[in-house]
Amino acid sequence: MQGILYEESSVWLFLLVTVLMGGSAAWTAGRAVARTWRPYAQVILYMLILGAAVRFIHFAMFGGTLFSARYYLVDTLFLMAAGSLGFRHARTEQMTRQYRWLYVRTGPFSWRERDGEGIVREG
Repeated sequence: MQGILYEESSVWLFLLVTVLMGGSAAWTAGRAVARTWRPYAQVILYMLILGAAVRFIHFAMFGGTLFSARYYLVDTLFLMAAGSLGFRHARTEQMTRQYRWLYVRTGPFSWRERDGEGIVREG
């Protein structure tokens, strides 16, 4: 995998910078976008910027290549996945907490409409 997904001599540097540091920043950014009711397209824009920041950390701290399309793409795709999961998780919390009479949570990343369960109708 060395040379395909990461350029450092050790996979631990890739896991530290891209997965741990970048992934947690992406998750947090995705949640922030969702919690402020912004559209999903902003997650993509922020992850493109965050991908450049992660690439700079690889360059500045570990001597990686700064302008490498392949490694930027690998880092950014991972960050987009983490940011998307953070966005979806926060949006699920919002929809099921704020509109609990309309939606019920079906998992950590999904919800569905209520089908009339527990509704008492008068008349």
